Amino acid sequence: MKTRKLVKRIEIEVRKIRVVPQRPKLRVTSSFRNLYMQAGSEYVRQISKILKSQVTMLTSTSSTSLPEEMFTCTLELKSSLKGQQRDSISLQYLKPGTGESQLFYLEGQGDVILVEVQDNNRVVIGRAEIQVSSFSDAHEEFTRWWPLYLEDQECVGKIQLCLNLSMPADNYGSAKMLQGGLAVDTIIYDMVLEAAMRAQNFNSKMLHISGSWKWLLDEFSDYYGLSDAYRKLRYLCYIMNVATPTKDCLELTYELLLPVIKARDDRTLTRQERSILLDCEDRINVLLAIVFENYKSLDEHSITGLSELFGPISDCAAPALAPAVQIFSVLHDILSNEAQSILRSYLQAAAAKRCRRHMIETDEFMSSNNDNLLTDDMTISAAYLKMKTLCINISLEIQADIKIHDQNILPSSIDLPNIAASLYSTELCKRLKGFLSASPPSRPLQHVAELLIATANFERDLDSWQVRPVHGGVLSRELFHDYIMVWIEDTRLHLLDYCKAEKLSYPAASTTSPFVEQIYEQIRESINEYGVVINRWPQYLMSLESAIADVEREVMKALEKQYMETLMPLRDGIPKILEKHVQRLTRRQSVAPYVVPNQLGTFMNTVKRMLDVLHCRVEDILKSWASYLTIANGTTLFGEQMNSITVMLRKKYKKYLQAIVEKIVSETQANRTTRLKRILEETKETEGESEMRERMQALRAQLSDSIHNLHGVFSCRIFVAICRGFWDRLGQVNTRRKNLSKCCHDNLCLLY
Repeated sequence: MKTRKLVKRIEIEVRKIRVVPQRPKLRVTSSFRNLYMQAGSEYVRQISKILKSQVTMLTSTSSTSLPEEMFTCTLELKSSLKGQQRDSISLQYLKPGTGESQLFYLEGQGDVILVEVQDNNRVVIGRAEIQVSSFSDAHEEFTRWWPLYLEDQECVGKIQLCLNLSMPADNYGSAKMLQGGLAVDTIIYDMVLEAAMRAQNFNSKMLHISGSWKWLLDEFSDYYGLSDAYRKLRYLCYIMNVATPTKDCLELTYELLLPVIKARDDRTLTRQERSILLDCEDRINVLLAIVFENYKSLDEHSITGLSELFGPISDCAAPALAPAVQIFSVLHDILSNEAQSILRSYLQAAAAKRCRRHMIETDEFMSSNNDNLLTDDMTISAAYLKMKTLCINISLEIQADIKIHDQNILPSSIDLPNIAASLYSTELCKRLKGFLSASPPSRPLQHVAELLIATANFERDLDSWQVRPVHGGVLSRELFHDYIMVWIEDTRLHLLDYCKAEKLSYPAASTTSPFVEQIYEQIRESINEYGVVINRWPQYLMSLESAIADVEREVMKALEKQYMETLMPLRDGIPKILEKHVQRLTRRQSVAPYVVPNQLGTFMNTVKRMLDVLHCRVEDILKSWASYLTIANGTTLFGEQMNSITVMLRKKYKKYLQAIVEKIVSETQANRTTRLKRILEETKETEGESEMRERMQALRAQLSDSIHNLHGVFSCRIFVAICRGFWDRLGQVNTRRKNLSKCCHDNLCLLY
């Protein structure tokens, strides 16, 4: 009709009907204070009777309750706009608990729903009138109890209806309080529950209600018809007020929550119960967050359930973790991405807390907090030691997570080691970068090497534990690469500077150059410092070899420069023409023979020692690391630089050895009386041995002096090499005269 306005559509389902013998009723007033006083006095009067009679009276009265199967209901709508007329809708008989429902269209606040309850013989048992205004504050679906006015005055009854509203309740204005019925029962039950908790000293360590109080609550709820879901939810609310992340609390929470969640899934909860459940879920989620975000810091003996001290790392799952996972699986679909993401975020937060606690010890060494604190060697060494300890502790944290994961407490979709390690690795990498930037290592000293080893071991452990690498995680070589290259270059420059600065003249008594001995000792010490680097990253061996080769070349140059004046007579610095002119002018004059200076012996001994000993020692150290070096293309380039140094030293040694021989030979040719070629040319076959000895006397004397000089200056091996070279040169002259007399040959052998 045009004059009628549709306000709301409602679908009604009959859930339960309860008819029991008459019991004392409580009058509901507008004052909750009076209600509590009335309920309290009634409770005191009745409790003694109940406790004395045990369960007899309640059991007998409960047994008189009529079964719901014998009831049927009819529902009618009386519209306020049509006076006393009822909607001409054919009556529909509804059975309680069958899910059958009836649809009505409401037109105003004054509408009334008439309920009539009949038995199987269609005899009216009782009636109820439900004012639409009584539920004008409700939204969507809700369930309530309404009182039944029975024909039998000795019994009382109530009916539970489920109402599904299709339009907002705002059309009816302000809400009105429901008078009587279930509201009073739940309030009284809550009061009894609170009394039981006070009597049993309910607290975070004593959560269970037992004994006579438990029996009383069970009987009270059964007598007043309270649902099991409401009882568990109300109990759960009180537990949440004192909840701690302990095994007992979580196990009790799981025990209470599980049937309630099942009832929710079956859509059998009332609106009030759903509201309580939502509140409990929020508080339980907060409790679960505490458990998962502190799963390594849970303490069953602590008042708060959390350890107050940051103690040793435990590799065993806390007792509270298993029930927490059960509760989480009840509240969330653990197979869904959303639930898994929530749980991962909890565990990452736990790792972040643990990581932060470990890093507190190193905060003072960061660039933003440094303020030039790292000024002495001891402070720097202590700082590096703390960073090393940090790497070890983080590694132990991940190892503990692996052991906890292996206990199969967490869902299979949650990979705890990878979840935690991803955060640990990234945060540790940030801290290492910041620390090295604030306190850059100048050399691979012991404390630096220990930190490098700890970092490399951390990366190696993650790989051996099959933890997936993450972007921004610890890569030890990348962390130290720039510093290692700087170390190698600094070592090269430092040794080169030492070579350039060496300008001392050492006494002739020295058999080898102390400068060379010292520089090679520094080279070996510097190389040994890089052992920790090369053993882990052999690719740096190429750079180190190149730097050492540059230093050895510079050592040779410095040595030649130091003995430049001594080496000058050996060099072919005078033009041949000028040399011959000088020889003609001085041919008839007596020229002093060339005497090998001790400095030349020191030089040659040093070159020989570099070739045979010093360079070989350096090369052996580098070669011992070459076995770790693997090149992707299958070829190894190591050794080319060392080989070039060996070739260079051999050339230098041979060059100066030949120069000495030539110098001695040239000395014998400088004087006519000692020139072997001339002696041989002037010798006749008819001359006797005495004449030959006389001709060879001057040469023998000069060569004898030269040999004695060489023997006193050079080492034995160099001396022998020079004599052999000299003999070979004399032999070249000797072979030009095929008919050399036996006497001359014997004299030459005697000279040798």
